[in-house]
Amino acid sequence: METTKRTNITVEATVNAPIEKVWEMWNSPKHITQWCAASDDWHTPFAENNFVVGGKSKTRMEAKDGSFGFDFGWTYTKIKGLEIIEYIMDDGRKASIKFKTTGDGVIITVTFEAEDTNPIDMQRAGWQAISDNFKKYAEQN
Repeated sequence: METTKRTNITVEATVNAPIEKVWEMWNSPKHITQWCAASDDWHTPFAENNFVVGGKSKTRMEAKDGSFGFDFGWTYTKIKGLEIIEYIMDDGRKASIKFKTTGDGVIITVTFEAEDTNPIDMQRAGWQAISDNFKKYAEQN
């Protein structure tokens, strides 16, 4: 069996908020629907999060004008409270999110395996924009 080596992409954001608040807002569907979009003309009208190892979760991302949308699903493989989340996306790619408390706030580092359809820079920019939206949301609420 041949395996394909995927490129890992990492994005990061530092959130000026307590780790407990950051963790809750990152993982709660009522918050996910408020911040999980790469641009102002997109939104996430639906999120479910079965936040346990083995739990299947999903968000629905859509253009606000209704022209395009997709489901993004994953299954958790590791959860270490206030520190790390790992999951496998429905297409088999892996991702991890690390939360580190520092004097400047909580550094959130997201590393994920790139998909083969879109350019690496586009994927990085999209995931960075989502991380930046989370930072803005968490710091304002």
